[in-house]
Amino acid sequence: MSSSALAGKRIVLAVSGGIAAYKAVEVCRRLVDAGAYVSPVLTEDATRFVGAVTFSALASEKVRMSLWDEPEAIPHTRLGQGADLIIVAPATARVIAKYVAGLSDDLLTATLLATRAPVLVCPAMHTEMWEHPAVQENLAVLRRRGTHVLDPQTGRLAGGDVGAGRLADPEAIVAAAERVLTPPDLAGLRVVITAGGTREPIDTVRVVTNRSSGKQGHALAAEAAARGATVTLVTSSSLPVPPGVTEVRYETTADLAAAVVPRMADTDVLVMAAAVADFRPKAPSDRKIKKDEGMSEIVLEPTHDFLVDIGRDKRPDQTVVGFAAETDALRENALGKLRRKNLDLIVGNDVGAPGVGFEHDTNAVVLLRADGTSQDVPLTDKREVARAVLDAVAALRSIDD
Repeated sequence: MSSSALAGKRIVLAVSGGIAAYKAVEVCRRLVDAGAYVSPVLTEDATRFVGAVTFSALASEKVRMSLWDEPEAIPHTRLGQGADLIIVAPATARVIAKYVAGLSDDLLTATLLATRAPVLVCPAMHTEMWEHPAVQENLAVLRRRGTHVLDPQTGRLAGGDVGAGRLADPEAIVAAAERVLTPPDLAGLRVVITAGGTREPIDTVRVVTNRSSGKQGHALAAEAAARGATVTLVTSSSLPVPPGVTEVRYETTADLAAAVVPRMADTDVLVMAAAVADFRPKAPSDRKIKKDEGMSEIVLEPTHDFLVDIGRDKRPDQTVVGFAAETDALRENALGKLRRKNLDLIVGNDVGAPGVGFEHDTNAVVLLRADGTSQDVPLTDKREVARAVLDAVAALRSIDD
């Protein structure tokens, strides 16, 4: 079962006639995978670039193209009234102009005018068209009317040209759709989230590290961004950074501290999902230690637990969330960390349990609050865990307000 905010939502995917229509196929697949019910609407020109059969096979129902050849007498009304969201991808200059003018000479534009659902317009066109004052003025009108616009990217265009006007990537379009449909209860908050595992050098080649993949931290960043927060993700993971999130890289515990601590002055919420080393090699070599030299032992020393400092110095208006990966006495150990580090919330998980924690797509956690209350989140995907964690953060901040 999908945990996406798109799950169960009825989405009209409107595809107009541009070369970027091929990307809409992947958008369709991703929406369906996220649990949405997708109704594809194609213009006749769109079929010059992509086949209707492809969308019919991937979507939740067959493609609709005409105002006149459908079983319903008024298909645009049915689609418009039943939609939770309409996505126009790609949106050509022509479709944008017709939408602004209120023209409804095909099923796509008629559906746009027959809905009260939010609309996400994803423009795609050549740079000269994108920069034309008429196009920019039309988009400004749509924005004033409340239409959501996902600006195109700069990149390779049709004909080998390079410039602004390239349709946003499917991942970015789906993320934007999710943001539109997610209540913005974290809007205005500056959120820092850490992810991945630290890597402490033994020499210039070898490191002491852990099994953290960064999946939970990246899921938290995606969820926080979808809920309107301004998100900085401090990560060591190779996973893609969610759209709209600022990335900061780190390697060692010291790097992580250097990235997080100075940002606390301008941070409302810190979620420390990174797996931070408790120990590091005391005397790392500045060269590779050769095999024939031998390495009989590695002397370790404790790393500095900078989260203790953050918890001690945090302001009353700040919320600090920690994580506790345990294999024994989960609640007792997590609660001890929460109190010792003066946290507002700690997320504990038993990383010895099947499907839980490191490297898995799923997790099962217990949320322990400073007021002594707790919440169990049974085994589910990490985005659902992220949603539960940020629900708890939102609730805490609501109480403080």
